[in-house]
Amino acid sequence: MTVILFDDSSRESLFPLTFLRPVAEIRVGILTIADKWRKYLKADVSFRSAEYLQLKFPEKTSDDSNLFINGSICPDENLLEAIDQLADGDVLISGQILLAAKAEGTFDANDFSSYHPITYEQVFTKISFPEDIFRLNDSELRKDFKLLTHSRKSASISSTNTIIGEDIFIEDGFEAECATFNTKNGPIYLGRNSQVWEGTHIRGAFALCNDSQVKMGAKIYGATTIGPFSRVGGEINNSVVFGYSSKGHEGYLGNSVMGEWCNIGADSNNSNLKNNYAEVRLWDYNRQSFRRTGLQFCGLIMADHAKCGINTMFNTGTVVGVGANVFGAGFPRNFIPDFAWGGAQGFEVYTLKKMFETTEKVFERRNKPFDEAEKQLLTNVFELTESYRNFK
Repeated sequence: MTVILFDDSSRESLFPLTFLRPVAEIRVGILTIADKWRKYLKADVSFRSAEYLQLKFPEKTSDDSNLFINGSICPDENLLEAIDQLADGDVLISGQILLAAKAEGTFDANDFSSYHPITYEQVFTKISFPEDIFRLNDSELRKDFKLLTHSRKSASISSTNTIIGEDIFIEDGFEAECATFNTKNGPIYLGRNSQVWEGTHIRGAFALCNDSQVKMGAKIYGATTIGPFSRVGGEINNSVVFGYSSKGHEGYLGNSVMGEWCNIGADSNNSNLKNNYAEVRLWDYNRQSFRRTGLQFCGLIMADHAKCGINTMFNTGTVVGVGANVFGAGFPRNFIPDFAWGGAQGFEVYTLKKMFETTEKVFERRNKPFDEAEKQLLTNVFELTESYRNFK
């Protein structure tokens, strides 16, 4: 069976986190949504997203039967059973939401009136807005923990550590000394070749993905996920770091999402609660205005390749766009456009030439090639977001 994960309107409502990836490449819980489907279906997947993203995330269909799944939906056993029962020409729907379809050859997710509808009446998890990622991270982390650890034996951990509770799983190559792991409030997953340094205190639910490090004296609260090849320190609460990013110093990150290739400078903090305890609003690219989230706690949404200097102070509910570089004293605005350069004193355009020079060095540190495909994707996003950079 050929499996294609398609984007729906959630791609636009998840900007800026989906400018450089299909929705299914979002990490929530331990795994990305695409990785969840790979494991549940025991099959590879491809993506149907924006045309410019096909350069890195190509769609692969078969002339025979294809299974199309909404890439913003997280799998579970009930949904898997319903999808497994679909025949060619069937679509699985819930209200106005298309969940899945089975079709010979191609399929148009915007026009399926000729297909046989099957109503799905169970509850399911859908990622539609950036704040859904940290809001739903606890439940997805617990599901992923069971999925990844079922019928497997955990590796051992040094006796210098303190383990509270038993809901912990350790992959081969993990290292830790003199740290505390409290699983009473949720499971803890420690990935392959990852490290937790001395004096760290971690409360579940928590996931540290492969080849990442938690630095000395860090304080981490659930539900938090640190993606692969990342390094974190300081205080973190209910946040998701997609991967290849650093928050290596003191400072607070709470109720937040960081994309890939981000860096947060020393002693930088975000507010996650307004002084008047009011509902937090986030910038919405589609509306070109701030949207009510219904949340009292909502911190920082930082897109891929964004960075901030030391002692940066982010207001409650700040959105930082792709490739933005923030620095200087004071509180910057609550929406920092993609490829903006500056801070509270004002912004200018962070030119692609200048941004590419930095990005090439960042990729070199991770032994990753900054190739023409990556440059083309960033160029596309630079052009798509030009209208937001009105700094006059």
